[in-house]
Amino acid sequence: MTPREVEYPVAWGRLAGLRLERPGRPRVIALHGWLDNAASFLPLLPHLPELDLLLLDLPGHGRSGHLPAGAEYSLATHLHAVLDAADALGWERFDLLGHSMGAAIAALVAVAVPARVGRLALIETFGPLSEAVGNTATRLQQGVAAARALPGKSLRVFPDLAVAVRARMQANQLYEASARLLVERGTRPVAAGHVWSSDPRLTLPAVQRFAEAQVLDLLAAIACPVRLLYADPAQPYFPDDLRRARLQALSGLEPTVLRGGHHLHMDQPAAVAAVFERFLG
Repeated sequence: MTPREVEYPVAWGRLAGLRLERPGRPRVIALHGWLDNAASFLPLLPHLPELDLLLLDLPGHGRSGHLPAGAEYSLATHLHAVLDAADALGWERFDLLGHSMGAAIAALVAVAVPARVGRLALIETFGPLSEAVGNTATRLQQGVAAARALPGKSLRVFPDLAVAVRARMQANQLYEASARLLVERGTRPVAAGHVWSSDPRLTLPAVQRFAEAQVLDLLAAIACPVRLLYADPAQPYFPDDLRRARLQALSGLEPTVLRGGHHLHMDQPAAVAAVFERFLG
């Protein structure tokens, strides 16, 4: 089956996504990573069991709307978007499949509304990014300065999509087919070619991050079953010692580790689907 385009009105605009309807099957919302979009999960679909699926474009990503002028993106923004999408579908209870930033958001949703989340299938991240308390003031200063400077910046224009595909391949060490899926959904045409459709505000540094102790407290509050997949080697922002330390928040949680890059769910979909097939199905 081919997923169809869907759009849901929300208070600030619209949420878009790809919907694969299979009534009676487990309900799953898939959440992509930072600056990716719903197409991130397309390579997985032929390998997953039959699921009632929504591949969601998070706010400011893919074909979802951008927040109004003056608004700021945060983890809470995306958390509420997940709940808005579930409400639009009439889903009181659902499972979450998340990659990278989407996995961090999925964990927060499970903590915020434990009665609504049945299972967490997480790829490449367990919990949100954290930072030492001593960097709080510096982060605030840098975040505000970057936000004030953003209106003066212009979008990069790609003369054709092939150039954008090469840019994504280089930035994320993606296979060409994977990069093309993200680019085709993540760009819009302009007179001179194409530009990214994602909101430029998504590239701004957050003005605040959790302390690691707060993250551990949040992870310890997850009440539903969790299946976790890590890629080897670890990403610089989520090094192996941190990955291991966070596992202690949930006793008995053992990750599966596969050799590959950060987008291994796109580049190795069969192997990744095998990790989650019985868990989600």
